[in-house]
Order: sequence, then structure tokens, then C-alpha cells
Amino acid sequence: MGHREDLLEGAKRCLLEKGFLRTTARDIVKESGTNLASIGYHYGSKDALLVQAYVSLVEATGDRFDPSRAGREAMATAPGSLERFQEVWTHIVEAVGESRAIWMLSFELIIQGDRMPEVRRMLVEAEEQGRSGLLPLFNGVPEEQQGKDAVDTEGRFYQTLLQGLMVQWLFNPETATNATQLTEGLRRVIEGTTRS
Repeated sequence: MGHREDLLEGAKRCLLEKGFLRTTARDIVKESGTNLASIGYHYGSKDALLVQAYVSLVEATGDRFDPSRAGREAMATAPGSLERFQEVWTHIVEAVGESRAIWMLSFELIIQGDRMPEVRRMLVEAEEQGRSGLLPLFNGVPEEQQGKDAVDTEGRFYQTLLQGLMVQWLFNPETATNATQLTEGLRRVIEGTTRS
């Protein structure tokens, strides 16, 4: 690995151990075995490096949402079905439980966002990627073929559910909504709208 990759890996370890605000450039240098100048040269700033490390951690967690990317069998249910909805949320719930430190880090960034406007700007840009990355799990359409309208509607819907679920699982895993409950709730909402 080169300095760029060493810095990224060191930054990831620091984020998981210390969080965003408590991680210093010196912590990253110590963890990565590089030097302070490398941060500016490769990433521009410590914050830009930490944002990249955070996005990388979230992407790795997102890979666990899709069983085929996690080295298991591909999803068995039809895209767009309630069965697929439940299957995807089952995988997401498993991943949220396994990745508690990453989700705690997400909420640190949400809460501190006003104090870090440049970091917030970088994360807002990454947010759309998150929305478009969720869609293929549910609708089976490759990410690069997702239309802007689908990303701005369905993608936002799934992202909103994911964020709400994260809050529940971080706050109290024993009472958090599971995939079966979420699917049944959606089924009832669909039935209610078709009756009216």
C-alpha cells in the first residue's frame, strides 16, 4: 500500500475508535505510519480524509446489505415485491447490528454538522450516492441505470426508513422494528391507500 491507502486505513481505524471530532491529524499519522504532509498532499485536509474514510466505512457496511456482495447467495425474491422488501430489510437489520460503531459515528456527524459546514457539504454530496446505492437492492435495476426521479423519490424513501431504523437499533435494539414488522406496516399502508 502507498501513503494514500495507508492514510485511509489509518483514518478508518481512528474514526471507529475516537469518532470524528476527537480524531486529530497526528492520530491518523501515528495509526497509518505516514507523515503530516501526506494528508494535505493526498486528501487536501484532515476533514476531507476523514469524510472519505467515513464514506468508505459506510460503503463496506452497505455491501453487507446485499448478500451477493457479502459472499452469500443472491436474493431469492422478485425485485419490487413485498417479499424482496422484507428480505432486504432483514439483511439491513443484521448489518446495523454488526456495525454499531459506524452508525454511532453517523449520528455524531449529524449532530455536529452545524459546527463543520465543509464536512457537511462533502457528506451531502455523498448522500445521493447512498440513495442510488440502495435502490438496486429493492428494484433489481443496476445503480448506473437508476433514473434521477427514482433516486429522488424511492431512494429518499428507503434512505429515510434506513435512518429511522438506525436510530431505533442504536437506542434500544430489544424494541427496534424488525424486517417483518416493517413489511407488515408497508402492506397495511398499501391496502389502506387502495381502499380509498
